[in-house]
Amino acid sequence: MDIDWAALGTVFGVSLVATVGLVGLFTLGVVGLARKPAPEPGTATAPAAATPAGTGRGPAPAAAARAGAYACFALCAAAVAYGIYLIVA
Repeated sequence: MDIDWAALGTVFGVSLVATVGLVGLFTLGVVGLARKPAPEPGTATAPAAATPAGTGRGPAPAAAARAGAYACFALCAAAVAYGIYLIVA
């Protein structure tokens, strides 16, 4: 029996890159969902100088993080669906 070491190395490399990429993408999604909106200045949970007046920094960064998280999860689902397609076809 003869082992094709080049093919085995290629499969290992592609598997490693795909696994690290998918886990990284999922981690970005989890971090995006964990982001909380900045507290409003002057509230009991925020110091008075937490957000300078007039900067316009409200819930938009948290909403963008949530949208990015959903995009990461959608890409993860697409990668898994493509892998299943490759196996079944």
